[in-house]
Amino acid sequence: MKTISTIAGLRAALAEHRRGGKSIGLVPTMGYLHVGHMELVRRARSENDVVVASIFVNPLQFGPNEDLAKYPRDLARDEKMLAEGGVDFLFAPGVSDMYPHPMETVVDLPKLGSELEGSVRPGHFAGVATVVTKLFNIVQPDRAYFGEKDFQQLQIIRRMVEDLAQPVSVVGVPTVREADGLACSSRNVYLTADERRAAAIVPKALDEAQRLVASGVTEPAALEKGVTEFLSSEPLARPEVVALRDPETLEPISEVGEKPVLLLLFVRFGTTKLLDNRVIAPKSVRFAKVA
Repeated sequence: MKTISTIAGLRAALAEHRRGGKSIGLVPTMGYLHVGHMELVRRARSENDVVVASIFVNPLQFGPNEDLAKYPRDLARDEKMLAEGGVDFLFAPGVSDMYPHPMETVVDLPKLGSELEGSVRPGHFAGVATVVTKLFNIVQPDRAYFGEKDFQQLQIIRRMVEDLAQPVSVVGVPTVREADGLACSSRNVYLTADERRAAAIVPKALDEAQRLVASGVTEPAALEKGVTEFLSSEPLARPEVVALRDPETLEPISEVGEKPVLLLLFVRFGTTKLLDNRVIAPKSVRFAKVA
């Protein structure tokens, strides 16, 4: 694996492969990798001739009171993991490489980006869409891989690609979880021992939602209330977003009917915010209960 920090250097390294007609897969990350990231790498490796991973802690997607300065970083550790995963090129630019001048251009999806997580992190998704667009322009991948844990981010990137006719296939990869069900995340390291034990309630809340649907709860507000109360039974959990939405459009739904519904959770433990979600198929849930 070759590590490259400049845009020109990466473009030059990929040019020969592109001329040879080889497919290129991109795994964008902010580093401090875990098994969830490595599942993205595994998918990319299995579906492309050349795999590029990027590590860049993007300041545009952090608010003024968020954790940019303390976001975990360990490039040497990440390089070893990516090399063992079969990555061909690691793009690890600095802020001055990606943003040599203050950015005047912003890619924003004002409706999708202000909902849900965006409602408590204003400007976050504009920062995500802008840096992902820049990475797509630099790498020009055939496919790009994103985890379904960040479901809103995944749908925003899919919509951005469609709206801007960007020539890349966006591949969503199922969430990888720890032994107690907690979704793998670089931010899990922020949790104290007590918070980490308490955080197991987040995946349990997804199970509780599925149980409520199976029991016949069809009113979104009632289901959201039930899940919020379940989360609040854990003293260290502070639910900030509990929302049922359409899985494709992220629009609010009027009822839980026959179509799948998306439950999104955004729960804070101390200063750490954890995301999780599940797509619930009501018909199959009820069938499983009857059986």
